[in-house]
Amino acid sequence: MLIISIAADLPDEALVTERLLRNAPDMGAVFRRYYGDKIASQFSSLFRDHLVIAAQLVKAAKAGNNQAAAEAEKRWYANADDIAAFLSSFNPNWPKPVLTKMLYEHLHMTKEEAVFRLSHKFKSDIETFDQIEKQALEMADAFTDGIVKQFPNLFNK
Repeated sequence: MLIISIAADLPDEALVTERLLRNAPDMGAVFRRYYGDKIASQFSSLFRDHLVIAAQLVKAAKAGNNQAAAEAEKRWYANADDIAAFLSSFNPNWPKPVLTKMLYEHLHMTKEEAVFRLSHKFKSDIETFDQIEKQALEMADAFTDGIVKQFPNLFNK
């Protein structure tokens, strides 16, 4: 939704951004149940940065500021590396190379979707969104599987 709001200069951009940023503490709350406050807080911060950088990248691309877009993209991938390293540091079922690959794939598709939206290739934008949704669900499954494997006593009832 935020890509669309930015691309079309919609008046809902601030509200959409606010809603998107709620995902960070919502996901952090899941981590809190299994890993405690410190890890939940660190994850929420890393994931919030991920979302903010993505918005900065789309805004820079829309403005035609290639240098700012390239810098944002570099920070975005560095953030993905940080997220993968962080998550794999406390759950051995989330190997860093696997997480990095998933996150990079997600970033690539999200950038592709934004490019399609900004260039008014709406059919391709929608098709890419469908791919992102599928991949996001696969990532959610991988995270769930990792938690279940790490804490089997909480799930075998």
